[in-house]
Amino acid sequence: MYQVDEKGFYGQFGGAYIPEMLIPNIEELKRLYLKILESQSFKTEYHRLLRDYAGRPSPLFKAERLSQKYGANIWLKREDLNHTGSHKLNNTIGQILLAKEMGRSRIIAETGAGQHGVATATVCALMGLQCVVYMGAMDIERQAPNVARMRMLGAEVRPALSGNQTLKDATNEALRDWISNPTDTFYLIGSVVGPHPYPDLVARLQAIISEEIKQQLSEKCGTEYPDYVIACVGGGSNAAGSFYHFMDHKDVKLIGTEAAGKGLDSGETAASIARGEPGVIHGSYTYLMQDDDGQIIEPYSVSAGLDYPGIGPLHSYLKESGRAEYISITDQEALNAALELTRMEGIIPALESAHALAALAKLSFRKSDNVVVTISGRGDKDMSTYMKYFKLA
Repeated sequence: MYQVDEKGFYGQFGGAYIPEMLIPNIEELKRLYLKILESQSFKTEYHRLLRDYAGRPSPLFKAERLSQKYGANIWLKREDLNHTGSHKLNNTIGQILLAKEMGRSRIIAETGAGQHGVATATVCALMGLQCVVYMGAMDIERQAPNVARMRMLGAEVRPALSGNQTLKDATNEALRDWISNPTDTFYLIGSVVGPHPYPDLVARLQAIISEEIKQQLSEKCGTEYPDYVIACVGGGSNAAGSFYHFMDHKDVKLIGTEAAGKGLDSGETAASIARGEPGVIHGSYTYLMQDDDGQIIEPYSVSAGLDYPGIGPLHSYLKESGRAEYISITDQEALNAALELTRMEGIIPALESAHALAALAKLSFRKSDNVVVTISGRGDKDMSTYMKYFKLA
């Protein structure tokens, strides 16, 4: 019911609103992606690399002290323990195998916090392919450790100097590159955004998260289905992966958390659902923040991975249909939640993941509830922000 239809839509959302020059690239991908993903050779290699290279399955950890505080069974899906430190590798492993199968030798990607850039540079190094990562100039400044990692892995990091120099602008630059280099280049998108088939492709590759949650919860609790699944949403890939195998089970409450920045009415926010309206961004019809003239409003969040002015079309449909609830979390609430997890469980989360953790204080649970929170990434990359806010230096 919540899967993409044959035309690339989730309800009214999605599609492929693209310039004519991109049509051949997208049509080829549409024609081949399911055939390749469903082939036995792909599945064998994908699962081998997830196991032996990425280190999956990622643990499902019961946070005892958080459980006591919030009066429920709080389980943390530890995507931060994957190789490269986030959920992003689930997707890049799959797409690099797809790119190789399609005969592409040059890989381009966009990145915000740098996690997807690192995951892309990592698989390009593994496969011996050329890698160019577009990153907003402002993000390059605030995510220096990830920029160094990408360069050490052999990637060329190109700054996006337009707009507010963040993720949206990096995506624009990557799309321009792809138009100019259609024959040898594969665009490895990092989230469930962009023209069809990307939202479906990335959701399928991230679905390993919810597949494992079902199995792990069954082993630990005797049930495959939690009462809540909570995940942060920028473009929405870790949430799509966390929700994927639960979407058709209405008893599982799906909670996405988006970045309210300095507050929903502050003018400095990235809450695309709370403050957006449907429109077209990066080739997809979805919720996005735009002004009265239809111009995209520059997003803001303390988290470099959440300051995207739109959201994946699957999330727009889950919101519109009432299947999922989306909560807005301010910078301060996220920072407080990050410190709480660190002090109570000894886990330093990425700022993105801290937005998911902050939802715990906004929801009411029963003592018997099983609540899964996806820790999408680790906090190493955000230490400069934490040092500043918590005066750690």
